[in-house]
Amino acid sequence: MDTGRRTKIVATLGPATQSPGVIASMVESGLDVARINFSHGTTDSHRAYVGAVREAARAQDRNVAILADLAGPKIRIESFAKGSVHLAEGAPFALDTMLDANAGNSTEVGCAYQGLPGDVHAGDTLLLNDGQIVLDVERVQGSRIQCVVRVGGELSNRKGLNRQGGGISAPALTDKDLQDVQNAVDLGVDYLAVSFARDAEDIRRAQDELRKWRGDARVVAKIERHEALDNLAGILAVTDAVMVARGDLGVEMGYAELTGLQKTIIRQSLARNRVVITATQMMESMIQNPMPTRAEVSDVANAVLDGTDAVMLSAETAAGKYPVKAVQAMAEVIRGAEKYLLGVSHRDVRAEDEFSNTEEAISRAVMYTANHMRVRAIVALTESGHTPLWMSRIRADIPIYAFTRHEATHRRVALYRGVYAVPFHLKSDSLPQELYHLIFDRLLGLGLVEINDLVILTKGDLSGVSGGTNSMQIVRVTHR
Repeated sequence: MDTGRRTKIVATLGPATQSPGVIASMVESGLDVARINFSHGTTDSHRAYVGAVREAARAQDRNVAILADLAGPKIRIESFAKGSVHLAEGAPFALDTMLDANAGNSTEVGCAYQGLPGDVHAGDTLLLNDGQIVLDVERVQGSRIQCVVRVGGELSNRKGLNRQGGGISAPALTDKDLQDVQNAVDLGVDYLAVSFARDAEDIRRAQDELRKWRGDARVVAKIERHEALDNLAGILAVTDAVMVARGDLGVEMGYAELTGLQKTIIRQSLARNRVVITATQMMESMIQNPMPTRAEVSDVANAVLDGTDAVMLSAETAAGKYPVKAVQAMAEVIRGAEKYLLGVSHRDVRAEDEFSNTEEAISRAVMYTANHMRVRAIVALTESGHTPLWMSRIRADIPIYAFTRHEATHRRVALYRGVYAVPFHLKSDSLPQELYHLIFDRLLGLGLVEINDLVILTKGDLSGVSGGTNSMQIVRVTHR
């Protein structure tokens, strides 16, 4: 078990990972969570990805989670008759929802989102192709949005479209997404990401759909809309995790604010005991090159120092030339950054804080104690993984081992910073001394502790009860 890296790695599967052995090599290199992008592929291809990840994880005795990422509403232009056009600065250009989908030219193009004319007004700014093309809206007439090109360039088929400052009213969950929730449950995924979430209601709807199909995946709110920032507190109140989706977020909010927004989202997520993933273009150059740039190294390290639970690779692994090397590079950068985390706390414990439940109180007490004693390891006997999650919100350089019998919990905690799953079946009638030795035997057998090391143990009085952690003990590792 590799406990030398605390921040976890999420990597996207795609055409570049279909060659035999690639996914297994990614798992061996440090993959913690495999992302399946439901914007691409078929149900059969998604099932094949899940099977390959599960097989590789079993073969290597690793716990790797699956994250299914819903497509969300696609706000895109349609296509051009010649495949692409060049837009000149100052030239007129129109978006028309009634135009034939393949009839675009240098003066107009269709739009796939029929509601766009109702969301846009004269004076608005529209951004195409991740902000590479900038249009100023002059007027809206029926289905047609007449613009003038402020920043021109090459524009090709089906590029994305944003309104600067947000305001697109398309719902976060489309009919396709609702079907994909059922598919995700059938595939047994561990996390479900909601794209373009606007508010808490979008997250609740996804959770309701999961329950409808008896799914137990945890929900990840992707923060990529202006509205999501306005409603961040409400989203954090109901979601299990968030993703700082810096592509669309940077386009809508402006790239100058992106770093500050990233830090704010991470800080607020940790304060609410939520998991947070930092994503988008973290090692973009590795789509073509075998090594990251210095700027990309700094970007990943900055997210690690901010306290993110995980960093994510997208096209780097899904479509890039070096998917395995991208995972290896990410792991190396994380280890380098984490050398400078000693003594840094990303969740301050204040005297005026009020605990929401017993588990949180125990978790905070554990981390305070661990940071003030020579403790080698923290062991949480857990059913759901809640207690190790709360522990991981507070920075400590001490590994947290989630001892649990549930495979779903093994995979779930794979996303939590500094938490490592250990399969463990606890007998309900075990006496305290017998329990200690069972735990010691497991830790010693994995090479995680040595005799005479101090270990902090948390557990509940009732075995098998989720949410029952109510005690903390400091024990010294001994021979049986």
